[in-house]
Amino acid sequence: MAEDDFPDDVTTRVGHTNARPRSLSVELVIVDGPSRGGRARVPPGGVARIGSSPSCDLQVDDRAVSRLHCEVRLRTRSILVRDSGSTNGTHALGLSLVEAEVPAGTVLGLGSSAVRIEADLDDGDFVEISDHKSFGELLGESLEMRRLYAVLERVASTDSTVLVRGETGTGKEVVARSLHAESHRAKGPFVALDCSTIPENLFESELFGHVKGAFSGATQDRAGVFEEASGGTLFLDELGELPLPLQAKLLRVLETRTLRRVGSNTLRAVDVRVLAATNRPLDRCVNEGTFREDLYYRLAVVELVLPPLRSRPDDVRLLATHFFHARGGEGDLPESFLARLEHRSFPGNVRELKHMIERAMLLGTIRPGPVRRPPDLGARIDELPPLHLPLKDARVAWTENFELLYVKSVLARANGNVTHAAELAGVSRRFLQRLIVRLAGQGGTGELLVDPRELGD
Repeated sequence: MAEDDFPDDVTTRVGHTNARPRSLSVELVIVDGPSRGGRARVPPGGVARIGSSPSCDLQVDDRAVSRLHCEVRLRTRSILVRDSGSTNGTHALGLSLVEAEVPAGTVLGLGSSAVRIEADLDDGDFVEISDHKSFGELLGESLEMRRLYAVLERVASTDSTVLVRGETGTGKEVVARSLHAESHRAKGPFVALDCSTIPENLFESELFGHVKGAFSGATQDRAGVFEEASGGTLFLDELGELPLPLQAKLLRVLETRTLRRVGSNTLRAVDVRVLAATNRPLDRCVNEGTFREDLYYRLAVVELVLPPLRSRPDDVRLLATHFFHARGGEGDLPESFLARLEHRSFPGNVRELKHMIERAMLLGTIRPGPVRRPPDLGARIDELPPLHLPLKDARVAWTENFELLYVKSVLARANGNVTHAAELAGVSRRFLQRLIVRLAGQGGTGELLVDPRELGD
């Protein structure tokens, strides 16, 4: 659907000096079927789930309607309808749809019921799009990204659980790290767990920890990721891979904020904010019986859908230039190279673009900039380790001196931002934090040009 299909007053504040784009809001009305007359409003930028489950935003009491049948999601200037893997399908405009943008006034067919999407033209209710071009590590100035920033800016300071959905490579972990960095928990640890890489028999121990002797190989007490992240943020990536029996235990921890280590009878309290991500449609998993409905709703207190790179082509040049400079490139990228990038679909999204820039620099397709002369070591010979030391001691002293100089340099380039410095150095934020703490014991955090609050625990 074209953006011009909506009246101007739906998407902009007319007559306002500093007008910003704003989001459409709609009302869902059941116009036919057993639940005729039922209504639910979808706020600007929001999402509403339709189905027979009492947990749905719009409940349709129809035996031919699945528990989670479909969802209506409002983008900046369009209405997106997505079927949730329902048994009998979702129909609109004479077609059976899986996912499609539809105009206001569309009637959705669900089983023997019908739901009309009515535009709400109330001028007093809208969500302004953020005027920022970045949020934490996220970068982009397209409307899709600025709408995302508007939500992130509102939820960052809260402890609300956030579920991040998106295709591979769209930056789900980047969103989690950025939310943590902008929250009041930024001084606490950020712990990430990829649920798709853990053997099923070790899931419970990884999440909740275990005590010595709990199972074969448990030679000592061990804290799980919930305890490790206490006081900070826990990011559960690819949560859709979690086995059903463990989903019930996770739900209990989320509701009570207490856990038991494997093999223990003692309850432990945890103070942690949970962020979760998946590239699987969890609402369809609910209908298929592979994901608990109550856990889905407990996680999706705030649900974010990251736009694929192909839906925000205006950000390609900005991102490419950022990745080029982050790897030491200087000046501007060749126009012909940027033009080729703009005509790619990027199925791997932002991650694919980042790797493409890295590969082009390594192979010489694009040049990183003028070659810098090596430093004049003779002018700084007094900074070298004492050459009279035995070889082993001199090597240790040289390594410590090099690490201190390197960390000082990379922190200066990142203006003291540890997350950005870790990206420049090609290491994890956690690794760099530990290195800084060790080096700070030698020279103090002031010498390393880093805010002590950035060091976490």
